[in-house]
Amino acid sequence: MRPVFRLLSNELIERIIGEARDILCHLGVEIHNDNVLSMLSDHGAKVDFGKKLVLFTPDIIDKTLEAAPDSVELFDVMGNHTHELRDHNVYFTPGSAAINILDPRSGEIRKPSTADYVEYAKLMSGLDNIASQSTAFIPADVPEKISDSYRLFLSLLYCEKPVVTGAFTINAFNVMKDLQLAVRGSAEALREKPLTVFSCCPTAPLKWSDVTSQNLVDCAKHFIPVEYISMPLSGFMAPVTLVGSMVQHTAETLSGVVLSQLTQPGTPVIYGGSPAAFDIRYETTPMGAVETQMIDCGNNEIGKYLNLPTQAYIALSDAKLLDAQAGLETSMGATLAALSGINSISGPGMLDFESCQSLEKLVVDNEICGMVLRLIRGIEPKEDFPAMPIFKELLKEKHLLIANHTRKYLHDEHYFPGAVIDRANSSRWKEEGSLTIGDRAKKEIERLLEAWKPTELPDDVLTEMTVLMKKEAAKFGMDSLPHEDL
Repeated sequence: MRPVFRLLSNELIERIIGEARDILCHLGVEIHNDNVLSMLSDHGAKVDFGKKLVLFTPDIIDKTLEAAPDSVELFDVMGNHTHELRDHNVYFTPGSAAINILDPRSGEIRKPSTADYVEYAKLMSGLDNIASQSTAFIPADVPEKISDSYRLFLSLLYCEKPVVTGAFTINAFNVMKDLQLAVRGSAEALREKPLTVFSCCPTAPLKWSDVTSQNLVDCAKHFIPVEYISMPLSGFMAPVTLVGSMVQHTAETLSGVVLSQLTQPGTPVIYGGSPAAFDIRYETTPMGAVETQMIDCGNNEIGKYLNLPTQAYIALSDAKLLDAQAGLETSMGATLAALSGINSISGPGMLDFESCQSLEKLVVDNEICGMVLRLIRGIEPKEDFPAMPIFKELLKEKHLLIANHTRKYLHDEHYFPGAVIDRANSSRWKEEGSLTIGDRAKKEIERLLEAWKPTELPDDVLTEMTVLMKKEAAKFGMDSLPHEDL
């Protein structure tokens, strides 16, 4: 039996959804994009173009929810099926768009470079428990206006897993779309085998910017999956109660569903988010707080009630180092998220309130993910009944180390973590150098980077991608790309 964790009753979910719908129909949502406002007006929404304010109708909300598909499939660079985001299927992906990295050699938090990103992408190729990569941090050695497309380019170049990404400018989308078309070969092939998920973020409270609303529309036109990342801050930019924050999250996310489905009915969408409790003592947004994790799990239940695949930023930490706090917050969040059945769990590798990625933490988190994935497979009998023959053998042989039953089910029943996790006795641990988890993580990074193999994409595809990226970089005065010098 698969273990399941729930926080909300169906009655409470219905009340939350009802309140969110009322807000959208009577208070409305701001949308700072005239083309999107015109589209909404054409579909019967009440639009105040001067105030950029839209009031939806119940019919619009119902129609778009009905059009939204109940699952999202993803495929890797080579076209292999990797994800079916639906029901209680669970997949992990690193946290995205960090502005800093924890230097694995100096232990200092600093701005990341292209060299860091290449190491990250190569590392992701070997982390078996993290199913997708993300554009995890922003290289500081390229112009800001190409950083979105450049990190997607590097991800596709050095790792074959599908990518969770996003654009901070309208113009970047076209380059990012064209990179995917280069990989797939045609718009039809990209639609059949989606390669990326774009994160699109409303602004709390109840607002879509020109950029984010346009990204929603652009993704829908090309059937590129999107995850809505609503970010209410409880007690600051959202009601202080967890239920109140969920009402706001639901309203903001439903407004995103409307924009996507009115643009292109049936476009793949994910009911996601990155809410946080607001800690008034420090004026911070703790992603590792239990209240943040509870809101994430509650939002997941609302998304599933609406028959949509789900996502959350939850398996991460606010610590600044790879320490006990990092393990505590990440493992608790990952466990609750998986038991709740959040389909896409975003966060591994992240520190410092979503602002910092750590390669050491990423390899440790890969083991947390492996343990959690074992947990949600649950417990079921495997030739355990009748039990008498097994216990007769145990009493006769005094052990079951080489029993047929043991050899048959050992690796299915037991998850054996890699070298990052210490399971040796104390004397062996001392003999092997008394290594800390940080020491073991560094060694694992070295091993995985050494084992990395280049992508099997054809040379003509790699050339087309490089030409696209160089053409975009040239617009901002770059004659070459930093990764070429590595």
